[in-house]
Amino acid sequence: MPCDVTEQGQVTEFIEAVRHRFGNIDVLVNNAGIISVGPQEEMTLADYEAAMKTNYWAAVYTTLAVLPQMQSRKAGRIVNISSIGGKIAVPHMLPYSASKFALVGFSQGLRAEVKKDGVVVTTVVPGLMRTGSPRNADFKGRHREEHAWFTISDSSLLTSISAESAARQIVNACKRGDGEVVLSVQAKLAVAFHALFPEVTTDLMSLVNRLLPEPGGIGKQSAKGYESESSLAPSWLTALDEEAARENNQMKEPEEKTDESFRIM
Repeated sequence: MPCDVTEQGQVTEFIEAVRHRFGNIDVLVNNAGIISVGPQEEMTLADYEAAMKTNYWAAVYTTLAVLPQMQSRKAGRIVNISSIGGKIAVPHMLPYSASKFALVGFSQGLRAEVKKDGVVVTTVVPGLMRTGSPRNADFKGRHREEHAWFTISDSSLLTSISAESAARQIVNACKRGDGEVVLSVQAKLAVAFHALFPEVTTDLMSLVNRLLPEPGGIGKQSAKGYESESSLAPSWLTALDEEAARENNQMKEPEEKTDESFRIM
């Protein structure tokens, strides 16, 4: 059932439709997200507002819609999918990181407040995942270069994990009622290092920033990943990400689904 989770009215109608069909809602997973990649010079206020609407406010809307019923029943699970970008500010993803930091704060604070009511909140912090999503991400500035480094990082076995592996870990964390789960060894090491050496981490990120594309290109305009292809992406360096895009319905023109079962998007 499609729903624009950035619109509170649609969220309310959606939740009511789910309750009407299935009864009580036992688990809520907030997984909607968008990302805009490019130097901060090319980001606009609209980019920050869009990131907050989808990555933060959407989770707040859905949570507030299901929470009273969960509290009255003294049971329920809420899973908020944040990002390593919600623990460490990553260069060229400033609106994304800001919104994911907000989600982490909301999720952690909510867990503390509703635990007494029998509601368990889990914060998920994934590192890079091979989902195929770069095809539909937004790229600014030198968009072909931005798309290339982002997609190569997202595709490498050294820096990313598969969506299937991430999903298994998220389901298990929900079952156990974990407060927080960080996905991938790389992300765990990065979060631990940042906790011990926050200033050093920021300095390292500034060095990374020097290696990323400078402002220019299309400037503050935005291009989708499939509009930003180059000799590097797609290529053999991004083969795993291309495979994930086909498997996870991330292609530009997805094939029509014949499954008529009730699907929550």
